[in-house]
Amino acid sequence: MERTTLDGTWTLEAVHGPAEAPSAPIAAVVPGCAHTDLLRAGLILDPFDGDNEAATQWIGDTVWRYRRTFDWAAPDAERHDLVAEGLDTLATIEVNGIVVATTANQHRSYRFPVGHLLRPGTNELVVTFDAPVPAAERLSELHGGELPHVNHHPYNALRKNASNFGWDWGIDVATSGIWRSIGIESWSGARIAAVRPLVDVDGTTGVLTAHVDVESAGGAGVFRQAIGAAPVASADGATAAGTVAPGLEARITVAPHRASAATPGSDTEPPVRITGVRRVEGGSATLRLEVPDVAVWWPRGEGDQPLYDVTVEVGDDVWTGRVGFRTVTLDTAADEGGAPFLLRVNDRPVLVRGANWIPDHAFLTEMTPERYHDRIEDAIAANMNLLRVWGGGIYESREFYDRCDELGVLVWQDFLFACAAYAEEPWLADEVEPEVREAVTRLSRHPSLVVWNGNNENLVAYAEWGWRRALVGRTWGNGYYRSLLPAVVAELDPTRPYTPGSPFSFDEYLTPNDDRNGTVHIWDVWNRLDYRHYADWEPRFVAEFGFQGPPAWSTLTAVVHDEPLDPDGHEMLVHQKADQGNRKLADGMRGHLPSPASIEDWHWAAQLNQAHAIRFGMEWFRSRTPDNTGMIVWQLNDDWPVVSWALVDHAGIRKPVWYAVRQAYQPVLVTVQPGAAGAGLDVVVVNGSGAAVSGEVHVARVRFDGTPLAAESFPVSVDVADAARVSLPSSLAEAGDPASEVLVVTGPLGRTVFDFAEVVDQALPASPFTTTVSPTPDGARVTVTATAYARDVALFPDRVDAAARVDDGLVSLLPGESVTFTVTGAPGIDTAALLTREVLRHAGSLR
Repeated sequence: MERTTLDGTWTLEAVHGPAEAPSAPIAAVVPGCAHTDLLRAGLILDPFDGDNEAATQWIGDTVWRYRRTFDWAAPDAERHDLVAEGLDTLATIEVNGIVVATTANQHRSYRFPVGHLLRPGTNELVVTFDAPVPAAERLSELHGGELPHVNHHPYNALRKNASNFGWDWGIDVATSGIWRSIGIESWSGARIAAVRPLVDVDGTTGVLTAHVDVESAGGAGVFRQAIGAAPVASADGATAAGTVAPGLEARITVAPHRASAATPGSDTEPPVRITGVRRVEGGSATLRLEVPDVAVWWPRGEGDQPLYDVTVEVGDDVWTGRVGFRTVTLDTAADEGGAPFLLRVNDRPVLVRGANWIPDHAFLTEMTPERYHDRIEDAIAANMNLLRVWGGGIYESREFYDRCDELGVLVWQDFLFACAAYAEEPWLADEVEPEVREAVTRLSRHPSLVVWNGNNENLVAYAEWGWRRALVGRTWGNGYYRSLLPAVVAELDPTRPYTPGSPFSFDEYLTPNDDRNGTVHIWDVWNRLDYRHYADWEPRFVAEFGFQGPPAWSTLTAVVHDEPLDPDGHEMLVHQKADQGNRKLADGMRGHLPSPASIEDWHWAAQLNQAHAIRFGMEWFRSRTPDNTGMIVWQLNDDWPVVSWALVDHAGIRKPVWYAVRQAYQPVLVTVQPGAAGAGLDVVVVNGSGAAVSGEVHVARVRFDGTPLAAESFPVSVDVADAARVSLPSSLAEAGDPASEVLVVTGPLGRTVFDFAEVVDQALPASPFTTTVSPTPDGARVTVTATAYARDVALFPDRVDAAARVDDGLVSLLPGESVTFTVTGAPGIDTAALLTREVLRHAGSLR
């Protein structure tokens, strides 16, 4: 296989569009999109800045054409294929003036034979993209009018990243472009079209069943599939790829991955190599290999993550990948309390501590390996063990899944249907099946992937959002979720569980969002209720819940320039996409925090309230272990600078809520919760670690000045994936003066401080600590020592230097206790500025 890359410099021109479109071609970069090319050329202002989102809407209304020439000296090969790994979205491809194909799916890759069109010397490749916004509207009208959807564009008419059209946290930048690599592959004889290495564990033996699909240079099956015809299925479900030469063999080798099996930097060969050979028949081969004494792959916190290299050779073609040997099951069987949603990996129950993942940049080609590395590190550092790839985005990059494999981060993978009704007629369905087949095949090798999910909120929308009446008998996607998708998963990847949707109750006669069955999404709290109403829910598993807060001050003020800065300023509201979001922020603070007296106080109060709300919900849900088996907070990340539910903002700054999540997601959590029937208080120790926990819990009631009032110790013992409760005597559970007392609970692996009253009702001192600061080569160290109770101490060094980051936050201190904040990424930072009121905050500073 010889590849000629066509990545790099192209030209971009507007073929048809509004008056704002450029009249002459401009330089373009592939992979890329029209927005980034226009921005690079200086023809538009940054869409993220100010109110430029509105000023750049014309880009999504424009037909764009990418063009490049390339020199061609044909390699000695039977076949030359144009391979496009990602086209966004309605593309017409021409080689030397001849139309090769049209495509209609951002979520697929394409391969077209073009050898008969290439000529020695200079050749031209042209890719023209239909304008996505008018195309979505046109297709909707052509096929019976718009089907129900959220937001303001009918994104459900296209197989394109739904959030690219805007969301209640996302900018509306409907893109066009060649968003993944493109090139020409030259080959002869046979080519490995796909490999599905599925794993199992039988006792101490790892079992690899490798399904290999092979295409011959004379075959046409892949071409037929690429231009939109129904895929031709072989016996094992792979796309038929033409007749393969008789006698051809597939050789599969499994060996421990060098990084797992040898000392880093060593040249030692991995100790075990197991090889099998199978004749290729009918374009495919299936081979079963056994790996004795296999090293089992575990989720993070449960064990190690050993990986094995898999090599497949067919003729001169070679495929390589990695697998991890482990088993996954999902328990949803009815019990006395309803129906659980319990993941088991290697037969061990896993209590999920997760976050929802959205595309990490509105312009997908800006999602670099470094960004993936940083965001996944944010998840790990917050004690998470699962990321849910949400259905309104994309099937993620190899970097994402590889990193999760290496670090033991479980992945819940949505199929890409979100908050909309999707037609099941051929005009859309013919794109859906090859898309999901490719996705399942591509991702099947990753041990981190543990759940396939049919859609996001479409089942509950039909049941509860009024869709049933609005659809009047039209198709809406149910056939995908109940028939096509489970059939594809059963055929191509039976090693993983499938759920029809999220939320889902696993019973046809229950509403999909029933909290005693399966998974739930909890949004009544953010939308209309005080966050203490999280305690009204008794969920078995929470797949979505969240509360908003603004991004870091430096992130916000880099794009919002209202004078004076105001929560309801014009540009601020451009960066607040939630319906009545600022009103909900204000309502959410009421009864918890003092009314903010300035924009600086509003920013701190909104961030602090987000942290308090999410921590309250998480600790309540976790306290119900083992009845509750996990939660996935909305959301880890942002795709642009915006007021949102994210834990980490678009600039990569961890918001206060991130520190609250890190505390609430400790593998062994100590929390104080209402006692039986809401009376008194209990200490609950939740064990989400991989081993039983035992020890002593010490509980003390103290005044803000440190005066001890009562104290007792209690023994606790907690099994894996379980919780233990200790009912507190009234001497501890009842405060003499709630405004000036706290409970301090020290457990087997940590400490928590329980506040008897809300911030607004506490007598928190305005200056409860002393400080020292010293410079370091990379920033500074700030030490805070409490002289009285200091609640939720946090440092915001980005207000001094936007590049500065801090290692800790939301630390509550009792008199005499200290914390040292380490600031990095900002050599020479103004150390005095780090001690100012707007930079070094605490809950009492809002009074």
